[in-house]
Amino acid sequence: MESREGPLIDAFVRLADTLVADYDVVELCQQLVEACVRLLDASQAGLLLADHRGTLQVLAATSERTHLLELFQLESAHGPCVQAYHTGLPVPIDDLAAAAARWPEFARRGLDNGYLSVYAMPLRVRTETIGALNLFGATKGALSGEDMRVAQALADVACIGILQHRILHRSETLNSQLRSALNSRIVIEQAKGVLAERGELDMDQAFHRLRNHARANNLRLVDLSASVVSGAVDSGTVLAGHDGGIG
Repeated sequence: MESREGPLIDAFVRLADTLVADYDVVELCQQLVEACVRLLDASQAGLLLADHRGTLQVLAATSERTHLLELFQLESAHGPCVQAYHTGLPVPIDDLAAAAARWPEFARRGLDNGYLSVYAMPLRVRTETIGALNLFGATKGALSGEDMRVAQALADVACIGILQHRILHRSETLNSQLRSALNSRIVIEQAKGVLAERGELDMDQAFHRLRNHARANNLRLVDLSASVVSGAVDSGTVLAGHDGGIG
């Protein structure tokens, strides 16, 4: 057998090249399934990925028939890929016909599509499982130990990339929320200054008037503050309230 060191290195380089800023997770997963078919004893491959609610979705497949078979797994909630995701363990099926008792409809559909064996592996890092990879074989028999190691290595690269993307996305969301909160605070401070100057109040009293008016009129504090600063709300109306306390 011709050495696959060169193609394997190329596959890892291709996967790494997709891990750039704002990269497309779908493209990363598609690269993964295509690399598995090129490098392993698999005729087709598909990948299921869990969304933020933990619901599996078909994210990549090397053919439409594979895509449809993966969709069937999700609709019926049974099959090797679904099991690999839920258990976090590989599910090797050396002879798909022999698995008919376990997954009758999946086995029938797989055999109808020319698949005689299946190897499903979880996409996981430590205790977190985010999806599963399905490798479909046109012949009976297990993947070799070397093929399983290569598949796992490719899957690990993709898994780390996907998790990194999610962490960055969460970080960006938190940063956006923090920026919004800080900007809101600036507007509130400006409104306090307007009220303090026009009502000859100290800043605490101005804040109490602002907050009490917002509560009495069911307004967001930042929205009222912006209206006070822009003049859309008459500061005298807000000042007309009494001091009250900090609720």
